[in-house]
Amino acid sequence: MKSRLLSMHFPRATRFTCLKRLARSAFISGMLGLAACSVAGATYAAPAANGADPDKVLKWVFNVAETGFDPAVTRDLYTNGINYNVFETLYSYDYLASPVKLIPRTADALPEISADAKTYTIRLKKGIYFTDDPVFGGKKRELTMADYMYTIKRLFDPKLASPHAWLFEGKIVGLDDLAKEAKKTGKFDYDAKVAGLELVDKYTLRLHLTRPDFNMGLILAHNPTGAVAREVIEKYRNVQGAVLDRPVGTGPYIVALDEWVRGAKIVLLANPGFRGYIWDFQGGSNPEDQKIMAAMKGKRMPQIGRIEISVMLEDQSRWLAFQNDEVDLFELEGPLAPQALDDGKLKPALAKKGIQLSRIPDPELTYYYWNMQDPVLGGFSKEKIALRRAFAMSHNVDEEIRIVYNGNAVALNFPVPPGVIGHDPNYKSSVQYNPAAANALLDKFGYKKGPDGYRTLPDGKPLEIRYSARSGPVGKLQTEVWKKSYDSIGVRMKEDLLQFSELLKAEQNCKLQTRNAPWLADYPDGDNFMQLFYGPNTGQNNNGCVKIPEYDKLYVESQKLPPGPERDLLYHKMARVMEVNAAQLMGFARYRSMLAQPRVIGYKKHPIIYGEWMFFDIEKHQ
Repeated sequence: MKSRLLSMHFPRATRFTCLKRLARSAFISGMLGLAACSVAGATYAAPAANGADPDKVLKWVFNVAETGFDPAVTRDLYTNGINYNVFETLYSYDYLASPVKLIPRTADALPEISADAKTYTIRLKKGIYFTDDPVFGGKKRELTMADYMYTIKRLFDPKLASPHAWLFEGKIVGLDDLAKEAKKTGKFDYDAKVAGLELVDKYTLRLHLTRPDFNMGLILAHNPTGAVAREVIEKYRNVQGAVLDRPVGTGPYIVALDEWVRGAKIVLLANPGFRGYIWDFQGGSNPEDQKIMAAMKGKRMPQIGRIEISVMLEDQSRWLAFQNDEVDLFELEGPLAPQALDDGKLKPALAKKGIQLSRIPDPELTYYYWNMQDPVLGGFSKEKIALRRAFAMSHNVDEEIRIVYNGNAVALNFPVPPGVIGHDPNYKSSVQYNPAAANALLDKFGYKKGPDGYRTLPDGKPLEIRYSARSGPVGKLQTEVWKKSYDSIGVRMKEDLLQFSELLKAEQNCKLQTRNAPWLADYPDGDNFMQLFYGPNTGQNNNGCVKIPEYDKLYVESQKLPPGPERDLLYHKMARVMEVNAAQLMGFARYRSMLAQPRVIGYKKHPIIYGEWMFFDIEKHQ
């Protein structure tokens, strides 16, 4: 979101203080320029001056059903796109800046960071209000820093079991102790003082960290930290403590609950009380950015008054809807790429119609894991490691990219993908495609083939792998490619296609044996990817449920370091530890291709934000 800070004129003394503050911040390096001092000169829209027109309707489509509107428990990309527009984080990202640039959202400025990077002081804009709800008793409810304190604490409530607690675990003084006490007593004390969460005044929060943290600003831009009101949670929460069907936030849009058809249709309406802003982003010199700036500069935002989201599981259904002009913006996933693209470029027939393409390589890692808690696959004995290594060596990642994604992805050797701080394009994994060597390895460790050509376990019991995937054409293609891999080494594979929500739930509980696990950057730093394999994150983001003490020790050490060569060296060691234990195999990063109808104005796919609805415009449907 374009913030109020981006439109203020800084006095000279304030600019000088800001520059000193940024110079102290160790994470002002690489791709992240934290732009608090280079933004004076824009014009801020007065409160309640957003330009949303109810007759401007954007028709969007999801390829999976929503999972519920509570940022503390939601994990999927699509629902988080809605949550981003309903619940506001303290920080966000500039719409056009490349590399990505952190900016204030509800915060009044970027954080003031102590010299040792262990204390963050954050100041909140005044006059931001939650949308109306009966729980507020007819009074306007202002957003305060107490709401952000509550939001952060809530991630640690054992009853809620948020998959996002890892964002702050071991980082804020006293917060982990509060969670431990709740596990003992069975009740989380939200009123208990936490030394690391200091409420200086109504609009100022000071975070005291247990160790230096160079990504805290990025973490506070991530959806799970979007502010919720305690009154709303306590009034409407379910048995678990989640509020999945009563989203009340401060953002530019609200969910029209009376038009919500679960798993089929979601409608968002512009929040009439949203403060708005004047569009004045600065992009690059490329034609795409220049066209967007010329079309959007000076507009009061948001412009779009209504967003209609349809849920269509089938690729062909979504494609036909876009072709019939029933959808304004459409994500062109791999199986459909040949319908619209030639060598990554829009086909002439579509370009002639005015169809627009925004295509970026996602800051994403899709990796393959083998559940380390599974009795057949898990463990660190030589024969178990050999089994998993053989699985990894049997799989041709390039072939999967070609068959499943029509070439719209790039194979990865390293856990940190391109476009993310810490990526190493020259890294070469020690685990490479080699089915002959994989067969020899299984032979050596006693996985014998029976008369039917399929192998048994060393003790003679049957060996069968259950590969899980999301139901639908992509998942079906994935299972076919993986069955070919397992067949090549004589291992029987069973297909397990699940609805997306069921897949995520089973995965979080360590109930899946193996699958393709995609991870799109929450924030553009390597830490966001290396944490996927950190033992204590099991049940949250560690989908393979792997706990390797050597890796975990190195990960803890890496968190003490700013981005740079010293941390990169640790990342290399951690990648080698992963390869030695063969609990997972690096896969690929996909391209994200978004098609837009001619009436869409100023749209560009952002690498981190999903649901960029408050940043672009659309002509009225005829």
